[in-house]
Amino acid sequence: QVQLVESGGGSVQAGGSLRLSCAASGYTYRSYCMGWFRQTPGKEREGVAFIDRDGGTLYADSVKGRFTISQDNAKNTVYLQMNNLKPEDTGMYYCAANSFTFCYWGAIFDYWGRGTQVTVSS
Repeated sequence: QVQLVESGGGSVQAGGSLRLSCAASGYTYRSYCMGWFRQTPGKEREGVAFIDRDGGTLYADSVKGRFTISQDNAKNTVYLQMNNLKPEDTGMYYCAANSFTFCYWGAIFDYWGRGTQVTVSS
């Protein structure tokens, strides 16, 4: 059974930084795409950043140059380094995974974590 557990959320002022972690367990697929999504009340969930097993990455335009997704395969963990945070980055951040060979926008994700809250104040 695949489990994804997020951590690292918190409250920061605009311009600050946070690093989110997603620890995966029970994943036996040879390939994967793992992604970070965020959602705020009244808005649809949106993809933020994706990474595949080979290290290929995708970023939403709104976070390019500020966020970096990375992975530590030895620890089965994916990270999201968030710098120069803005109030509009506020939301619940979810980690997700699927068994695709590479990531693409619009892909269906089969496994989800419970989320970690990020709050950025102005």
